[in-house]
Amino acid sequence: MGNRIPVSAVMVDLDGTLLDTAQDLATAANLMLDELGLAKVDDEKIKTFIGKGVANLAKKTLEASTGSVPEDAYFDSALEIYEKHYLEVVSKDSRPYPGVVEGLQAMKAQGYRLACITNKVAKFTLPLLKDTGLHDYFEIILSGDSLPKKKPDPMPLLHACNHFGIEPSAMLLIGDSINDVQAARAAGCAIFVVPYGYNEGNDPRELDSDALVESLLDATRLIVKS
Repeated sequence: MGNRIPVSAVMVDLDGTLLDTAQDLATAANLMLDELGLAKVDDEKIKTFIGKGVANLAKKTLEASTGSVPEDAYFDSALEIYEKHYLEVVSKDSRPYPGVVEGLQAMKAQGYRLACITNKVAKFTLPLLKDTGLHDYFEIILSGDSLPKKKPDPMPLLHACNHFGIEPSAMLLIGDSINDVQAARAAGCAIFVVPYGYNEGNDPRELDSDALVESLLDATRLIVKS
């Protein structure tokens, strides 16, 4: 990439971009299966289910364990069990990826306004960000239940643009999955992708991003304050 992209604000995805949350998500999934008396699923397989929210992860874990799609009433009960266990371990093993803290510090120092946009619901998002020391970097935090729609719908991104009083063309999203790319393209924002996230087990290099960046700190070298 030659010229830097001029932006006023940066939105950052949570799971797989800011924080490595995979182990805690997988731990909670297997605690759910254990309480239900079901066979455990390999943690690495569960990690490929990350990206479309906790409910999707819980449902795919149940399908992987039982070999069938759970009925609605059973799934609702299982999801409650999952959420109970996830709250217990939400930040037990979750940590910022290399370059995240340095990247956020650099963006703040350079005058970018920051938002965290995640499909994780607020009751998990907020304690997770606080426990890992990232909460106060962000002017606005939009969780999966903050608005009527979530990524890949552009609504959260456009809401953040409105909050900052800027056009989507002045906003950058940094994420790790096709959800992020689709949301950014629909909103008209620039999109950078990190290579270390989840993306449901698919190669992030194949995503239609404006740049593949090794870290949030590296992302600061490709943008300029508008």
